[in-house]
Amino acid sequence: MSLIFYAEKCTACGQCEDVCPFGILRLEGGALSIAEGCNLCGACVEVCEAEALALPEGEAPAPRPGAPPDGVWAFAEQRHGELAPVALELLGEATRLATTLKAPVAAVLFGDQVDHLAPALLTGGAQKVYLAEHPQLAEFLEEPYAAALTELAQKFQPEIILAGATYVGRAFIPRVAAALKTGLTADCTAFEIDEEKQLLLQTRPAFGGNIMATIITPRTYPQMATARPGVFKALKAASSAEAGSTTGQMPGSLEPSEGLVIRVELGSLKADFHSRFIATVAEIKERVPLAAAEVIVCGGRGLKEAKNFKLLEELADLLGGAVGATRGAVDAGWIPYAHQIGQTGKTVSPRLYFAVGLSGAAQHLVGMQSSDFIVAINKDPHAPIFQVADVGLVGDLFEIVPALIQEIKRDRG
Repeated sequence: MSLIFYAEKCTACGQCEDVCPFGILRLEGGALSIAEGCNLCGACVEVCEAEALALPEGEAPAPRPGAPPDGVWAFAEQRHGELAPVALELLGEATRLATTLKAPVAAVLFGDQVDHLAPALLTGGAQKVYLAEHPQLAEFLEEPYAAALTELAQKFQPEIILAGATYVGRAFIPRVAAALKTGLTADCTAFEIDEEKQLLLQTRPAFGGNIMATIITPRTYPQMATARPGVFKALKAASSAEAGSTTGQMPGSLEPSEGLVIRVELGSLKADFHSRFIATVAEIKERVPLAAAEVIVCGGRGLKEAKNFKLLEELADLLGGAVGATRGAVDAGWIPYAHQIGQTGKTVSPRLYFAVGLSGAAQHLVGMQSSDFIVAINKDPHAPIFQVADVGLVGDLFEIVPALIQEIKRDRG
């Protein structure tokens, strides 16, 4: 399909040429020409007062709702009746954004017989929970999940929808954005609100992590983004132990009785979908999963060879933590990919992070910079890792780490 142009209506004012982000429209000799490559963003249609430009039927982006939007939604991912940690992380961030927007926060929960998870979401910051229970939603499949969220968004019209950049989020959220004819920014690591324009500023790494791009969705709604797990913090009142629990409130938390659980019936789930669920194959897990570890000891190329990772394993075992690695160490074959932290690996947010023998490239910092406390060990005093570290130790890691191990052992008797 291509942009529709009514030449007889065109006044050659040039406004469409000014706003076209791709340089597709050009005024030549007082006549408008349209080159190939138009992606039908609709920017020119909005500014054309003569109505000489139009989008093909079915391609027009959805305008912002006239009535007040339904606020900020966080998709509450669950697997086998347990909330994914990213669900509470998103609620914490959604609460912060909604405070600026002066808008409500809602969690969207899909599954079958998962109503026992609603109290944890209300405790975690949601003011209401949209609950859709159906056999089609019992196990994750892209088509029914996308159809369900699309129908829900069309009915209640949220201003913002956030989801985790997990396997689940990455698989079905793009379908929802396409169905709603709106934009989507993937793998975000930061959000802010432009208070003047009421827009979500969506920041994510670009060009291999060398720059941080901030993206907006100014002409369509809802504004949609996926966020990397482990980057944002759940509300302090909602500990990970509460996920999936129906009892136990903490001081300052939102009581489940104060929130609202809205059960929704979705007609879109009556359709015949092209895929069906067969079985779940359990993945092989690390000794201590990186995403759940409160202490991580991460090594880089400064370790020189694979056998030296045993030094980090000893320190991690003493602290009850996990071992991580940079992409350089993984590419060198010193440690499996499951341990990789960074833009092309895992995003972590432990309480204590040891960065041992790594420089702190931007691609690595994306995956660990939200750690509560960072200790850096590097012989180069100008290494970028020291800019984000809480404590920096300049010296030979092969002297510092063994000394640290011995000191911990001595302290423990």
